[in-house]
Amino acid sequence: MDSRAPSAQGLPQRLWPGADDRRGAGEQRLLGGLAAAQTLARVVRPCYGPYGRQKLLVTARGDTVLTGYAAAILGALELEHPAAQLLRDAALGQAEHSGDGVAFVVLLAEALLAQAERLLLAGLPRAQLREAYATATAETLALLPALAFRALGPLEDPFWVLRSVMNTHTLSQTDYLTRLVAHACWEAKEPDGSFRPERVGVCALRGGHAQDSCLLPGLVLAAKPCGQVTVVLSGARVALFACTFGPANPKAPATARLSSPLDLASFRKGSEQLIEKQVAQLAAADVNVAVVWGEVEERALAQADQYGVMVIQVKSRRELVYLSEVLDTPLMPYLVPPLELGKCRRVYTQDLGEGLAVVFEWESPGTPALTLVLRGATPEGLRGTVQAAYHGIDAYCQLCQDPRLLPGAGATEMALAKILADKGAKLQGPDGPALLAFAQALRSVPATLAENAGLVVSNVMAEMSAAHQAGNFLTGVGVEGIINVDQEGVWDTLIAKARGIRAVADVALQLVTIDEIVVAKKSPTPQPDLNPNPKKAKDRPPPVGGKKVL
Repeated sequence: MDSRAPSAQGLPQRLWPGADDRRGAGEQRLLGGLAAAQTLARVVRPCYGPYGRQKLLVTARGDTVLTGYAAAILGALELEHPAAQLLRDAALGQAEHSGDGVAFVVLLAEALLAQAERLLLAGLPRAQLREAYATATAETLALLPALAFRALGPLEDPFWVLRSVMNTHTLSQTDYLTRLVAHACWEAKEPDGSFRPERVGVCALRGGHAQDSCLLPGLVLAAKPCGQVTVVLSGARVALFACTFGPANPKAPATARLSSPLDLASFRKGSEQLIEKQVAQLAAADVNVAVVWGEVEERALAQADQYGVMVIQVKSRRELVYLSEVLDTPLMPYLVPPLELGKCRRVYTQDLGEGLAVVFEWESPGTPALTLVLRGATPEGLRGTVQAAYHGIDAYCQLCQDPRLLPGAGATEMALAKILADKGAKLQGPDGPALLAFAQALRSVPATLAENAGLVVSNVMAEMSAAHQAGNFLTGVGVEGIINVDQEGVWDTLIAKARGIRAVADVALQLVTIDEIVVAKKSPTPQPDLNPNPKKAKDRPPPVGGKKVL
């Protein structure tokens, strides 16, 4: 056995406080991805929790966005470090599957990697560290269900659960908006108790205030009818066009050779006949609603009014794509009727005071039953309201899959840290230090909440540790100090927390075995040969002051 490798039994004695300070100032880090993880954590840490701050984000396109959501911040960053890209992908994957938890994944992964480097400095081999971390992850996930304290009943109003999820630092009128989301989710729930998020739509309309938000049946789009036909009361048959409603490319430069006034009149007549033919084809295919992302030509709109076709102009292509998925009809690049028309019961406009919306209403599975129409005076406030609504919808979807709830406000992380630390202190070998490392990393989550709330972190952590040692697992971090999360109604869904810990563990297990990151240089762009005749280039004398190489 190599005498230079310390034994696993002696490893806990080597982990005294400040062991990682033994590294020299100029010594290279043992984990190549730790610096990148610390940089990402430093960016999102001030935004974590309901008392977090916001950032003024300038995107690559030059747009300025005021946001406190880690998903928006990480998605806008242009990262070159491969470890940072790996961690960001894991965090954004957590947002895609659970709706939230991006900052949790980044912060916990950074803390685990910092503890991993400490174990490497103490002499634990990388292979044993990876195996011990995998064991600690399995132990942590096995402990989670035992910490579930409450569950949402099948006939219970979900307001009290969704309020904790939607209570973010960017949301005003929390109770009112939470009741709207809870009511929409409850009404859209299937008879068998299941829930699909696509059954609840979200439409953001600029203007008004948050209390002006409301629920409307069907799918609501921030669009407007362009012609005289503003409603289809029954049997709506919809066609979607990602083009101009009129002749193809009406502004394209063209040269018409007209030699007489008769040729000019004939040209105008031919153009009008083409427009009439296109709209007549739509009417012959039973199209009575045309949704357009593009310009609406006046003569084509006049023909649509004659045939009774309602023309709706949407503001973004995303709305048109969403409507295509719901109606199961394709987007047409030209003004020709599709093979399969989208069908719904009726289409009508809804005046919402300062805004106008179009409602598509039908009764069939897989289509939105209700739409949350959210109002806001500023784009930043409206963006935060929309994000909070999506968080509530995703949380209700998770609760329909698993209704169990965990204590929030850092109470679950502190309880896990206490249990893992007690168990790790009794184990010999690498599994003991790995459990201790997991416990120390989990304590960083409530510490960050206390820091963002403006509290003295050392005092809060000491009070929480004493409470959890006494068996009070419902003790978390509040705005003024420690709180009882049951009395304050702060909860996390079990399924989202478990997914977040799995994502963190996957990233940590991949990065702990990387000691160095090698980035190949990009190949230089070949320069064109300015001397096509090589013989003349050889005979040419060297530049002044240069040396001739033989």
